[in-house]
Parts: sequence; structure tokens; C-alpha cells
Amino acid sequence: MDKRNLQKEEVVAMPVAMLKSGSIVGSFIIAILCVTFCYTAHLLSENWLILRKRWSAYDDHCRKPYPEMAYRAMGSSARTFCSSTLNAMLFGVSVVYLLLSSHIINDFVTSMTGKNIGFCTMLLIVALILYPVTLLKSPQDFWWAIVLAMLTTLFSVILILTGTIVDFPLCSSHALSQKVDIGTIALSLGTFMFGFGGHAVFPTIQHDMRHPNHFTRSAVLAFCSKLARTIFLFCIYLDNCNLDTEWMQRAANLFIAVHCVLTLTIVINPLNQEVENLFGTPQNFGWQRVSVRTGVMLCVVFVAETIPKFGPILNVIGGTAVALTSAVMPSLYNLYLNAASYDDKLKIYRRPNFYEVIARTSRSRLVINVLVIVIALVCGAATTYSAVIEMASVHFTKPCYLSVVDDFSNAEAAVPLHCCGSLRNISWYGNEACSAAF
Repeated sequence: MDKRNLQKEEVVAMPVAMLKSGSIVGSFIIAILCVTFCYTAHLLSENWLILRKRWSAYDDHCRKPYPEMAYRAMGSSARTFCSSTLNAMLFGVSVVYLLLSSHIINDFVTSMTGKNIGFCTMLLIVALILYPVTLLKSPQDFWWAIVLAMLTTLFSVILILTGTIVDFPLCSSHALSQKVDIGTIALSLGTFMFGFGGHAVFPTIQHDMRHPNHFTRSAVLAFCSKLARTIFLFCIYLDNCNLDTEWMQRAANLFIAVHCVLTLTIVINPLNQEVENLFGTPQNFGWQRVSVRTGVMLCVVFVAETIPKFGPILNVIGGTAVALTSAVMPSLYNLYLNAASYDDKLKIYRRPNFYEVIARTSRSRLVINVLVIVIALVCGAATTYSAVIEMASVHFTKPCYLSVVDDFSNAEAAVPLHCCGSLRNISWYGNEACSAAF
């Protein structure tokens, strides 16, 4: 699998980001972010347990646990801001997954048939195929997509890790580092935060758990697993993440593509429901639902066709929405929930003001949470600025609807699909197999 394909999924985007930030600096950054985001995952777990303890209504079904957490901690304005941030993140992630799936499917079809129909055309085809599924009411109507997404993720990870182990004796000795600067480090932060930042759905997952108090254990295991996998892939491939076994490469590509398509149908559904609530759309199927969801899909397609490279979008999401939902909000809500006081007369919990939070919070918790917030804001601002600059100037890519004048297919030069090494000239099949690809 060449670097283009490996960068198309979080499984391998993280090692590439580590490469761009340098082995020493990258190792330090990824370790700090892993510990920090694992800590904020614990804070979210603690916040939800506080809500369940204080308000029995949350023992039953709660449709929006994260915004409810914001409301109980800081009021209605915080809930509105939290909900808006989550929706913006869902929209951005939908664009990323549409770009990912279209890129991978186009590469897969090209490698199998030898004909490149073009990424821009493939994006429209994928969106058109997905469109009918997006009209379904809720995930309970397409539960099979959730199951298949989990299975394809498992299969792709198994294939990538197996291929990595097979490639170790051949490729590890030829791995080289890349030149690193402040700009690449800043951009890698966005990828790291995006990779570690699944916090937006953590409250929902914990809410559905049989033992919600065990969520922290699951979070620690997940973060340790992701960290180990990233370092493992990085140490073997460094400058060229490239599976050398061709059938594994193609199978992993196929599973990742299916995973991206199915995940898009899952991610875009809550966004559709939020927009429907905004416009007061009836829950029954009708022209109103079709109109709203068609509009949402057209917006996603338009942004994807406008910015056909997913990297900058991923970095912007990582530096903004992910920084807020995965670091700032968990820390802030935790401080306010723990500082709340109980009114014995009214039998309610009173929200504290800023000064009460400072006075009632232990020094250690206050320092750690404030430090997390500051680091997230600084890193988020840096990576967002770098991503916008890169998107607008350094690596500007012409929108699909403008490139039709030049070459709508956006055909790329052939690259060896099963060769590793800095020059992509190392293969189990011999050097001839690599040179033949050019």
C-alpha cells in the first residue's frame, strides 16, 4: 500500500504524522497527547457518572448526553455551543470520509482495471450510491451498517498489522526519516488530535454500557493500543508506509473503503436529525425529510469537490472541533460539575460561577485541567493556522468543478503499489516489479 493510501485511514495516518514531526519530537508529542486525551476521556466518564448520580432522569435513555453534560455544568448557552460544535465536527468528518472513500475506491478500481475514471467523478458516484441510505430515519434502520463497519475495521487492521510484520525483515533496514520543520510539526498536531479525539461519542458509548463506571478501563486500553500500533508502524516504514504484499494491500484498501462508506452513513445521520429539528421537520418520511437531507448531502459534496484533499480538512477539524470536544470541554465541565453546590431548601444543584470554581477546586485538579485547556487551545490554534495556510497556498488544489477545464480525471503518475523503501524500490517480488510500475 503506497503512502497515499495509507494516509487515508487513521490506522496509518498517525504514523505518517509522527514521521512529519520527527522521531524524537513526534514521539514526545504523541505520548503527551495520548496521556492528555486519555485523561480527558476519564474526565468525561467522571462527568457522566456525576450526572447519573445527581439526576435520575439520565438513568434512562438520553439522546444527547454530551450537550446535557454541558447544560448541567454551565447552562443553556454552553449546551447550544456544545451542540453546534458537535454538528460542525460531524459535518467536517462527513466530508473527510466522503473524500477518503472516494480516493480509495478510485485507486482500487484503477489498480484492478488499469483505467482511472477520476477522483472527482468517483466522488459523485459514491455520494449518489450513499444518498438513498441517508434518507433512513435513524441508525436502528441500518444497524447492519454499524456491524459491517466494525468488521471491516477489524479486518483492515489485521491485514495491515500482518503485512507490517511480514515486511519487517525486508523494509525496516531501508527506512529513512524526513526533514522536519515547525510547519510540519504544527500540521501533525491536527492529525494526532483527530486520531485520538473520539471524545464526541464517548458519553453516548458510556451511556449505553452495562457498567458505565468501567468506561475508563476501556479508554486506557484503547489509547494504549492505538499508541502501540502507531509506534510499531512508524518504526518499520518511516518515510514510506507501504505494504509490500500486493493482495494484502488491495484487500486492506477494499476493507478501509467499505469502512469509510459505512461510517459516513452513520456519521451523517445525527447531523441530518439535528438539521431536521432546526427546521421542525416531521419524523415521518415525507418530502420535508427528503428536502432537508438532500440539502445536507449536497453541502457535503460541494465542500468535498471544493477541497479535494482531505488532509487540510482533517487538520482543521483536529485543531478546532476535536480540540474543543476532546480537551477543552471535558476539562471545563469537570471543574464546574465538581464545584456545584446542593441547595437543601430547593433540593437542586446550583451552578458555580468562575470564582467559586477557583475557590472550591483542589489546586492539583485546577492546575492539571487548566494546563490541558491551555495546551489544547495553543496546539489547536497552531495546527488550524498551518492547515489554512497550507490549504490556501503551499499545497493548493484546484476544486473539481474548476479542474474540469484542464483534466477532470485528475490522473496521477503511476506508482509502485507493492514496494517499500525511500525510493520505493524494495520488494519481495524483486526490483523489476518496482521499476515496472513507473
